[in-house]
Amino acid sequence: MRFKPLAFARTAVQQFFAKRKAQAPAPTWLWVMLVVGLLAGAGLSTLRGAPQASAEALGLPPSVVGARLLSLDEPVALAKILNLVVQSHDAQPGLSLRYGQLNYEQLTAWMDLSLALDPTGQYPLLAGARLYTQNSADRARQRKMTDWVATRFLDDPARRWPWIAHVAYVAKTQFKDMSLAMRYAETLRNKTERLPDVPAWARQMDIFLKIEMKDSDTAKFLIGGLLQSGQIKDPNELRFLAHTLKELEEGRR
Repeated sequence: MRFKPLAFARTAVQQFFAKRKAQAPAPTWLWVMLVVGLLAGAGLSTLRGAPQASAEALGLPPSVVGARLLSLDEPVALAKILNLVVQSHDAQPGLSLRYGQLNYEQLTAWMDLSLALDPTGQYPLLAGARLYTQNSADRARQRKMTDWVATRFLDDPARRWPWIAHVAYVAKTQFKDMSLAMRYAETLRNKTERLPDVPAWARQMDIFLKIEMKDSDTAKFLIGGLLQSGQIKDPNELRFLAHTLKELEEGRR
């Protein structure tokens, strides 16, 4: 049978109008409500204006006890989730916050909670030392974070020494504050000098800062004390320190 396009189209149109005719017309009140709703929506949209994203505060964390209850006996897992939540706080819907816009009091409180739930965890200290000391934060916030890292180092020097070493470097190169860098480096040496697993460069950082600051007398005193203490067993380290001491005594450093 030959297909006839015109006849097919005419039949389809007739069927459409037949169905429309069979349907009952919508009540007038329904059309009035539809129009009123559309007009009200348009009016409210005009009054409200363009939507604007607004930053939400991080807020303060729950207590350690409360967090442990929430963790359902999985405090380490909860600590890792908290790390992700805190780090993503600067990226909110419609906003990308600079670190200088974050509340560092609240930020460190959440990081403290994470460390309380997972004392061997390193991520909060890594984030504090490397992320939240960046130049997008002002100096007051940066300094608060380096001090926080240095304070938390004291709780576990054997594991947390890399982060106080890093903030000492930040103080020296970024803050241009040699006295602050020295304070961090001295804290590092005092708390790790009897920890053989901590590398020599970290334990002796303050000595070389003293040399850089042209305080050779103090540097010679510290090196001499190390050589006489018997704490250093590595022959390469002993030779290096002896060579450095000789250079200082001869005025070549």
